[in-house]
Amino acid sequence: MAGIRTAAQYHAQLRSLLPSGPAWDPERVPELEEVLEGVAQELSRIDGRAADLLNEMDPAGVSELVPDWERVMNLPDPCLGATPLFDDRRLAVRRRLLAVGSQAIGYYLDIAKSQGYPNATISELEAPRMGRARFGAAHFGTWQAQFMWTLNTGGRLLLGRRFGASYWGERFGANPGNALECLIRRQIPAHTVVHINYD
Repeated sequence: MAGIRTAAQYHAQLRSLLPSGPAWDPERVPELEEVLEGVAQELSRIDGRAADLLNEMDPAGVSELVPDWERVMNLPDPCLGATPLFDDRRLAVRRRLLAVGSQAIGYYLDIAKSQGYPNATISELEAPRMGRARFGAAHFGTWQAQFMWTLNTGGRLLLGRRFGASYWGERFGANPGNALECLIRRQIPAHTVVHINYD
């Protein structure tokens, strides 16, 4: 960051602020330089930590304060399992703060994509209605069919778990679908029924 001063800059500033006189002359009192150097290093460290704190206040840059953000936002999300990855926890903090919710198809597709299903699609069923129903047309059913829809995951997952970013016992190459089902079922409108089709 441009606003963080180095220890050398603080050291020069402290030397320039010393009062005049033989008691503050670095040549006569060599211990003074050691004191100034120690204080300058500490001031530089505090300056850097203050900048880190400013970055941590924004969920987009949060790293160290993820546990505090989780406490405030009632996280970790039970949908992510008992031991979510740190990156998933950080992403959950951002989502919880910025999430608005929606009943649009795109909202549910975004949830599926965030869980590693980039080719997800949604199929809606239609109830038979006079003037719209055609003999032999597919996807027509009972009156309750208008409240049913299917999330097609679209086959293979975008990213599986990988070495260095997984926890012990987690399977490589695939994301578990439990998180997807939990997130989708929690967000659907109360009057609808969703079926998740894993291709």
